[in-house]
Amino acid sequence: MGIEKLSAKYATEKHAFQRYLTEFAETLGQRITLDGEWTIRGFVDIFKNIYTISTDTKIISKILELHLFPYFLDFARGIGYTLELATHQNYYPDVTFINSENAEIKFAVDLKTTYINEKRPDLCNGFTLGSHGEYFTNRESSKNIQYPYNQYSAHFCLGIIYSRKSENSEIESYSLEELPNIPSVINNFKFFAIEKWRIASDKSGSGNTANIGSIKNISDIALGNGVFAKAGEEIFDDYWTNFGKIQIETPTGQRKYLNSFDEYIVYRGLSADIKNTKN
Repeated sequence: MGIEKLSAKYATEKHAFQRYLTEFAETLGQRITLDGEWTIRGFVDIFKNIYTISTDTKIISKILELHLFPYFLDFARGIGYTLELATHQNYYPDVTFINSENAEIKFAVDLKTTYINEKRPDLCNGFTLGSHGEYFTNRESSKNIQYPYNQYSAHFCLGIIYSRKSENSEIESYSLEELPNIPSVINNFKFFAIEKWRIASDKSGSGNTANIGSIKNISDIALGNGVFAKAGEEIFDDYWTNFGKIQIETPTGQRKYLNSFDEYIVYRGLSADIKNTKN
């Protein structure tokens, strides 16, 4: 059974889950911030010393994930789902939600964090949306994925976009009594929950690895206005399944691998109307 059929089979549950997830995302600001500042200020040791954290994106991402986990648990229980974390660090997705009454209904949720571009505050640094490798092309594969891709009724991103307050990477030490004086390293949070195909770009997300990249315009991310927004999920699937695999001929007669949505539209003989002109 393909992902489109499974999604259609549980369309009512999918729409309900998306509504719940969106409402949950909208509550996160009041849960993890105070006056717009992140409430996490550092690490505490047994001697009650507090060590500050840097703006390193990997550190911020992991701490945010740990900070949110108890809220994810409460959210899952409240809507009648169980929550299952990825059993390996490099597995997709970060979290699997399984319906408590019907285990066939599963939703993939990846937690994504990125920062706002200081020179272009309408843009963020972007993020990856999972691999377009083995588990994406072979929807029954269990390689690097919690459950085969076609067992999920939908694939969502729960995202956090924030501003970095400084580039300072030095670790400083404070006493517990000084906690109110420790500055937050990030603020100006924006939260969203959206199906991943709706915010996908047509470019890889990270160097040489087989990751799907996201769009970077913050308003378009919030609206789900990605490259494939007009074309639909089936076209998104086909494009990324064949990304870097189909060879096409250039105007000069040379051969190259297809790696843009414009090239894909021409190759498939599709109407240019399916292209989202904003991205």
